Formats: sequence, structure tokens, C-alpha cells
Amino acid sequence: MTAGGWTDGAGTPVSAPALFAGLARAQAVLLGERHDRADHHRWQLHVAAGLAAHRPLVLGFEMFPARLDPVLAEWVAGGLSETDFLTRAEWGTVWGHPADLYLPLFRFCRDMAVPMVGLNVARDLVRAVGAGGWDSVPEPQREGLTRPKPSPMAYRRFIFGLTGGGRPDRKATSPEDPAFDRFVRAQEVWDRAFATRIVQAAARPGAPLVVGIIGMGHLQHGGGVPWQLADLGLTKARALIPADPIDLPGPGAADAVFHLQPVVKEREPA
Repeated sequence: MTAGGWTDGAGTPVSAPALFAGLARAQAVLLGERHDRADHHRWQLHVAAGLAAHRPLVLGFEMFPARLDPVLAEWVAGGLSETDFLTRAEWGTVWGHPADLYLPLFRFCRDMAVPMVGLNVARDLVRAVGAGGWDSVPEPQREGLTRPKPSPMAYRRFIFGLTGGGRPDRKATSPEDPAFDRFVRAQEVWDRAFATRIVQAAARPGAPLVVGIIGMGHLQHGGGVPWQLADLGLTKARALIPADPIDLPGPGAADAVFHLQPVVKEREPA
């Protein structure tokens, strides 16, 4: 596939106009990323800008818990400087990656008056469900979430490989191993949280197209956020991911893949 082009889930080239025409009819478009990749965030920005030409958007961010939505709204309304926004949004606490990677997306939302929503939940909830299961957490502490739908095996296999596979220091020896359940339960809480917030955003007046800015590990192989969205009744979601020429995903990884241009990396200062 030529760099700078798209393929569908089966690996067949698809034109950008045809792809975007279809995406514009979706309820949610999920844009995957590796959190530390600036080119992934630039790609997300380009796609979001293209979609904004078709329909009103809401951008949902894994990087923020939903409790910070009032701060995100104040930022979009122009009421905060960048420094104050990052401070009020607790960036140094809630997310461990440089703000410069994400600021172009945040500025896009402010400049274009695109609402922003947080998709995440408290880490304590994720840890508690991972350790003791869903029923171990009292309902008032579930942040309005419902029980996640158990993940399909293809997704378990994917995240097992993504997180290190059968390392000798790992208790779980396979995706089917019950020792892997704790990790999967935690992952499913995140997937369910992101899906729940996306459904809520899609129900806003005017039925905006919700664009999710989410780690790639939550989107692929038929599981993750799309799986939980379907369980919540939102069936018109599309998962898109960027790919490097030497690290191409297999068939069925996502609904569409953008093939990044290989570039020469900047040299580190001497």
C-alpha cells in the first residue's frame, strides 16, 4: 500500500473521499494512537478536521476523566489560558505524556468551538474491578457504568500479545489462562467507560458525530470500545488506526488503516 493512503479492514485500498463519506454517517469514529507518537496525534487532527467538514463533532479524550468536563468546557469557551487549562485539568496527574503532543488537538477544539468530553474513570475503580471483579465494587463507586460485556477471544489474544505475550516472568501463559482474567477485567472497565461516555455524547442535541481519541489497544480486533458500544446500543461506530510500513496490522484489526509516510528521525543533540 502506498504511504499516505487508506485500506479497509481487509487490506483493500480505499479512497479518502469514499471513506470519509461513510464515516460521516457513523455515530462514532474512534481514532487510535500510541500515546507517545506525535505523528499519530497529527493524523488524528487531520482526520478530525476532515470529519468536521461533514458534521458537527464532539471530541472525546481518553486522557481526561469525565469529572473534568466542566474544565474542558471552559477551555473550549475560551475562558482559560493553555497553562491554566493544563493545571485545572490536572494534566500532570491524570496523564503521563507531554502536553505538547496533544495541544494541537486541544487548540483545534477551542478554535473551532468543538465540544470536548473526558472518557476516563478513576484508576481506583479499574484496579478494584481487576482485583475483585465487577461485583466487588459497590454501585455508588461505579461512576454510572454498567457491567462490561465479556470480551471476544480475538481481543483477548490481541491484548495478550500486546502486553508481552508469554514472557517467562508472567503468570498467565496464554490468552485463555484464567490468570489473565485480572488484566482483562481492568481493560474492560476502561473500554466500558469510554463507550459509556461516547454514547452519552452521541445523544446530545443535534446528534453530533463523536470522535474518540483513544489508545490503539482499546480498539482493535472486534473487541474493546467498539464491542462495548455495540452492547450499549451504538452500532454505527468505526475504528481507525495509523500504521507504519514495517508494522502493519493484520486483517480485521480495524475498520480502516492509514499508512503513514516513513520519515527520517531527527538526530539527538550531541
